[in-house]
Amino acid sequence: MFAVDLGDGAQLRPLEVRHAEEFAAHLDQAREHVRPWVGASFLAEGVEGARATLSRYAASQAEDGGRLVGLWLDGRLVGGVMYVTFSAAAGTCELGCWLEPAGEGRGLVTRAARVLLEHAFDDRGLHRAEWRCRADNVRSAAVARRLGMTLEGTLREAWRNGGAWHDKQVWGVLATDPRPW
Repeated sequence: MFAVDLGDGAQLRPLEVRHAEEFAAHLDQAREHVRPWVGASFLAEGVEGARATLSRYAASQAEDGGRLVGLWLDGRLVGGVMYVTFSAAAGTCELGCWLEPAGEGRGLVTRAARVLLEHAFDDRGLHRAEWRCRADNVRSAAVARRLGMTLEGTLREAWRNGGAWHDKQVWGVLATDPRPW
């Protein structure tokens, strides 16, 4: 399959069902760190849970929908980016990410998300991409800003996580917007 060299020992590669054991081990490292920011269904437990999550995204990808792409740093899975949703028919997608502490502070998510945006806009002809994050997730909002996205609004108490309601920001970029990279 393909691998995109992101520099500094980092690669972007498809995250597939065959990676279930590696994904499960990675989630064990990342789970508590990313729990406040991602949905509970993503935080699979054990190899079978990891396989189920990867299978769900593989089925979505087979339908030309959402998909996962892993970020490997020096040969070790440390996170990834994803099309949370992807609709060629509607011309829209939503990007997302997750990252364990070992991958932070290197610009990996921004570089990887640029690859997904270029694919969506240049290869697939989509018109709009979104990035949604908790309003208090400063790091995630900074990625959206670096990608040239515009903060379009805040959805009040739109996401329940950890027993509490959280505001969610909606960032967007159009294929016709200037690209800051």
